[in-house]
Amino acid sequence: MSDTLATAKEDKETASEEEREKFVLTEENAIDFFFNYADTLSQNKVKLTTSMGSFTIQLFDDVPYHRANFIYLTRKGYFDNTQFHRVVKDFIIQGGNSDDRKTANKRREIGRYLLPPDAKKGYKHHRGVISMPSSERDNPHKLASPYEFFIVVTKPGSYHLDGSYTPFGRVIEGMDVVDAINNVPVGDGDWPLQNVYIEKAEVLD
Repeated sequence: MSDTLATAKEDKETASEEEREKFVLTEENAIDFFFNYADTLSQNKVKLTTSMGSFTIQLFDDVPYHRANFIYLTRKGYFDNTQFHRVVKDFIIQGGNSDDRKTANKRREIGRYLLPPDAKKGYKHHRGVISMPSSERDNPHKLASPYEFFIVVTKPGSYHLDGSYTPFGRVIEGMDVVDAINNVPVGDGDWPLQNVYIEKAEVLD
């Protein structure tokens, strides 16, 4: 291969890599993207290591968009260094946000999109279930905010949430850590007085 052809090939490969890196999710492309991405997945477990310990979530296979979204964001490193920013005693812990500018930057780089609710698979908001809150935007159809999640700590569950939000997995190990987070002191807006960080999120094989 001549130097000219080799250089052209390298330039083309570099351009393709840059295009992939610049891919941004939108309202228009997110559903198709996650539909196709879900078909590539065999993993269904994610481990969250927090500043208070770690726990493992098993994602439901038949809630494909939400499962694919959570794994995609985990692999993109989105959840790393975010916080449990809403803690309601004996009800939920909610994570995936932060007052750090880096989190806003990550969201901008990944894209601005919502997910449709998928609450008709028969899953209920039992204790330990992970679910996705609705977006705070004008949102009559209760489209889900893809970057955040909440975990139910109520015994035996918070069933008044059924039908309004999408359960997409459950805690299978480390529920004691979830309970410990739920017991931290909070201030205005249910934000913990001392930040509780998700130090690392990782997909388990």
